Amino acid sequence: MYRTLSLSHLPARERFAFWRETVASTIVPLDVSSDHADEFRATMQVLDLGAVQISAHTHSPIHVRRTAKLIRQSGPEHYQVTLVRRGTIISAQAGRDTMVGPGDLLLHDTWRPLHGTHVDHARVGGVQVAVPRELVPLHPDLVGQVCAVRLRGREGIGALLRQFLVQVARNADTYRPADASRLGGVCIDLLTALLAHHLETDRMVPHESHQRTQLLRIHTHIERSLGDPELSPGTIAAAHHMSLRSLHRLFAEQGSTVSEWIRTRRLEQCRRELASAEHRHLPIRAIAARWGYTHPGNFTRAFRTAYGLNPDEYRRYMEHSVSERRQHAQQAGAP
Repeated sequence: MYRTLSLSHLPARERFAFWRETVASTIVPLDVSSDHADEFRATMQVLDLGAVQISAHTHSPIHVRRTAKLIRQSGPEHYQVTLVRRGTIISAQAGRDTMVGPGDLLLHDTWRPLHGTHVDHARVGGVQVAVPRELVPLHPDLVGQVCAVRLRGREGIGALLRQFLVQVARNADTYRPADASRLGGVCIDLLTALLAHHLETDRMVPHESHQRTQLLRIHTHIERSLGDPELSPGTIAAAHHMSLRSLHRLFAEQGSTVSEWIRTRRLEQCRRELASAEHRHLPIRAIAARWGYTHPGNFTRAFRTAYGLNPDEYRRYMEHSVSERRQHAQQAGAP
């Protein structure tokens, strides 16, 4: 489900041709050219999540075209969303031209002719997701209205999709096959929600997709606010313009409660820092306070209930464990 492409092992004169052929077979056929073909450099990691494919890439600037002839030669068509992380893209599709820079998203429909080019940068890079058209529950004519339109990736649902793509691409080699369909489903839900937001067609999105996207948005809010002692179901509901009852129902459908989720995430962050050599100099009460525990006694009781050890016992245990592993490694390496 995960593979990488690097050109460093090839002679310089062969790199661009090899990369062009590989990209065409990995995603969809494209007519690709480059002003840097003689000194072309590129890397790409591809992650298959069932029907969804995510690829992270860096490469020398290119020009791409998808013509009517190439479309006729293709199999199932996709929506492709590119998160630009480095460089600038000028894109044309569906009668529109747009320029997109780092941090923003760009949608293409591979069933429609397109033209794109990179400008003003020696190396460009981004993360691209390809989703089969039939898996997005919006009419293609509606989706066509946001092709070659700059979709903001630093706010709202666009930020959620951007964060998801970056995180998934960063950890691509850690997922198991069983994770693929779940991550692919999250990606489709986020893409659908983003398109519906820009099209103002929320009523056409399945209820389940709405719920999963809303829950992901709430989880993201909680992660950002764990250090706030005032974080509570009430503040979360207010921040998302929903009733407290609706918030509790949303978590109940996932087999949890809001308070349990907050407590679990706070304790996991505290446990991670207690086990880290980087935070060994910090007093336990400082770590607890950083993650929203203002009363050391409450933190100690919650930690012991969750992990069976007091925070100081857990820290000593982890320090001893690390020391033992280091000694074993040194003995194994001794002549």
